[in-house]
Amino acid sequence: AAAGALALVLKPALSLASLAMIVRIVPTWYPEVDIAAWPWSLVCAPTEPLLAATRRVVKPFNGLDVSPIVWVALLSFVSEVLTGPQGILSMLERKG
Repeated sequence: AAAGALALVLKPALSLASLAMIVRIVPTWYPEVDIAAWPWSLVCAPTEPLLAATRRVVKPFNGLDVSPIVWVALLSFVSEVLTGPQGILSMLERKG
């Protein structure tokens, strides 16, 4: 029961975080976009601290900021491992 409840919270949270990172990819294509302006600030302000830390490890590649792509991949992986059909929480929920 606890695994099912946790999956019910984690799945939308991880999906929302992935969506926020996907939206963050768009301003990297258009450097003239002001990420501090509305509506970008809704997504950029909460994600920037995490992406700034990631940029220190994963440097921009040919002028392209790949840090949001790294996080989309990581969040998708974690979501699948935890809440996917064969994920840990799904298996625990089926087991009992």
